[in-house]
Amino acid sequence: YLVPDRGLPLVTVNVLMRLGPDCDPAGKEGLGAIMVEQLTRGGAGGLTAEQLEDRVAALGATLDSQMGGGGRGMMGMGGVPLGPAESRATLNLLAKDLDAGLALLVACLKTPAFQADRLQLAKDQALQQMKERNDDTAGIERREWGYLMRGEGHWSNRWTTQASVAGITRDDLLALQRRYVGPRNFLLAVSGDFDRAGMKRALEKAFAGWPQPGERPGPPAAPAAAPAPGWYVVDKDVNQARVSFGLTAPDRYDPDYFAALVMNDILGGGGFTSWLVNRIRSDEGLAYSVRSAFEGGVYYPEPWRVTFQTKVRSTAWAIKVALTEVERMRGELVDAEALANAKAKFVESLPAGFETAGAIAGALAAEELTGRYQKDPRYYADYRDRIRAVTAADVQRAARRLLDPARMTFLVVGKVDDILLGDPKHDVTF
Repeated sequence: YLVPDRGLPLVTVNVLMRLGPDCDPAGKEGLGAIMVEQLTRGGAGGLTAEQLEDRVAALGATLDSQMGGGGRGMMGMGGVPLGPAESRATLNLLAKDLDAGLALLVACLKTPAFQADRLQLAKDQALQQMKERNDDTAGIERREWGYLMRGEGHWSNRWTTQASVAGITRDDLLALQRRYVGPRNFLLAVSGDFDRAGMKRALEKAFAGWPQPGERPGPPAAPAAAPAPGWYVVDKDVNQARVSFGLTAPDRYDPDYFAALVMNDILGGGGFTSWLVNRIRSDEGLAYSVRSAFEGGVYYPEPWRVTFQTKVRSTAWAIKVALTEVERMRGELVDAEALANAKAKFVESLPAGFETAGAIAGALAAEELTGRYQKDPRYYADYRDRIRAVTAADVQRAARRLLDPARMTFLVVGKVDDILLGDPKHDVTF
């Protein structure tokens, strides 16, 4: 995807790959993330890591690589939205230095050195992060929520261990790089100061003669089992409890996807205008931040989820208030003004995702990388019409189908003894 923009004398080249933690061999958890990171940090093409950094600095460039991440949210670099099952290498530099920069980028992808001291540093940093996993309630919540929603055996929950990181060798990195880092697994998103014909020639020259074709993995595996509804607690001696509750929601190809988007925005995704924020934050003063999230699964159905923090003694009352709003969404039609405002927000915010050449290249490349272009090629072309077509009856139907409290999973992280006492001002306990 080549999107010229003559506004600034800069070029950004993103090399995208379908490469995530699901590609790690058993017992080598963390291998893929370290390998991708070390592509641009451990030397390449006969250059040591220090020499590579000096060359990049001399060009005033940025050269970076990263796996999408271990969380479920989206991340972006150079305008490319990536999830946890994708990786990218990014080059940004002055247009006049394109050939020199491309040579460095290709060397990192084709002949990485995986320098021993840089590999050891990456492993040490991974081990340090392990030691801090239970220090922060946000990390505990994220990990345990993943277990509850997808099962401990799912690829997204295969956390690194001391043994898995210690066992990673340079040969392991090379084997994974040779298998997946090649043209068959590349998708390029290029933006900036260039003409299309010239850029195409430059890319074809830079990427010619690859030693291995590379392999593009299939879509990452869906969870093998559905979440088990129920109540789960993690005891942590803090005065603010973290609450998550939700259930598996439709994926982004579901007929109710657009109705669910609008429904969620009105309920809890729309910021200060949403029902949950108005009740839990504004009316009751129970939480500073509360939201519900529905993004639609990229490769398989993912959870719809409500999250907030509140005082431990207020936990039961805050959840009851939240569930009251859920039942309200299921039980009544949303009013015309709320529906119109939510739909207008989605329609009017669409152009913001295409404001720059980098955003255009990144968005369209991600559509192909994750498979939506193949399954729903008119997604962006029809997006506004599909949103505008959503009715109040559609919103209620989606809510009744999706928001069934009997199927929900509830997770609370906090001081359990105090949480179980219930709210001192309201007659509600667990």
